[in-house]
Amino acid sequence: MSQHSEIEKLNAKLDSLLELVSRAFPPRPARPDMESADAFVWLPRPGELQPVPKVNRVDISLLCAVSRVRDLLLDNTKRFAKGLPANNALLWGARGMGKSALVKAVHAAVNAADETPSLKLIEIHREDIESLPALMALIRAENHRFLVFCDDLSFDTDDTSYKSLKAVLEGGIEGRPDNVLFYATSNRRHLLPRDMIENERSTAINPAEAVEEKVSLSDRFGLWLGFHKCSQDDYLDMVRGYAAHFELAIAPDDLRAQALEWATTRGSRSGRVAYQFIQDLAGRQGKVLD
Repeated sequence: MSQHSEIEKLNAKLDSLLELVSRAFPPRPARPDMESADAFVWLPRPGELQPVPKVNRVDISLLCAVSRVRDLLLDNTKRFAKGLPANNALLWGARGMGKSALVKAVHAAVNAADETPSLKLIEIHREDIESLPALMALIRAENHRFLVFCDDLSFDTDDTSYKSLKAVLEGGIEGRPDNVLFYATSNRRHLLPRDMIENERSTAINPAEAVEEKVSLSDRFGLWLGFHKCSQDDYLDMVRGYAAHFELAIAPDDLRAQALEWATTRGSRSGRVAYQFIQDLAGRQGKVLD
């Protein structure tokens, strides 16, 4: 075998070793530029925060049918932004009632009231929950305060990533950094499917302790905010609020009739359905919603 071939083999082995080392010891993520935006999306690979130039959200004044939970979350967030004690929050309940919209609106409202906005919103996707410790390590030493937000959070059978969330929220040696608050939305109050909890009850040596292990995840959230299906009056209030905000020209009786017909064809009433109707109405009037 030629000397050239031997060198090529050695180089190939060296490349393989370097790849293994890089996987075992990935480079430390670069410090994020927090002044580049007020909102970011967490990308666990390569371990960085991607700025969001324009957040998709509505004004907090338009969330009229959820005024009680709106005020509770807003007060909690204001306290956190001022450096006062505040709770992690779980927004759970009916689909389309503005859970994620409220989180984004509250973030904007708190920053708008501050002369020097310093509250940052970071969205982490459900499938990236296991990377939460890496995110916490990245932002722990930052001077800003952070709302870490996970939309539509839930866990399926045999999914153990919920343990990472529990450790970050209150468990573990380090726990949650003082400059971080965690907000999550879910259709489930306990985040885990009922059949998963019942299965633990039936197969465990100590059923009570097994169920407690599963349900205790929700206990890490000090603030539980329930969102329930809206009444017809609430739905119409939302429609009228959107129509007035976007200055859509339509007679009150026509607006009511069309909005109810829209809800009937969808088979539901919610904030999402109300906004979808407004989008349709604005499109028919040739108006762009800003």
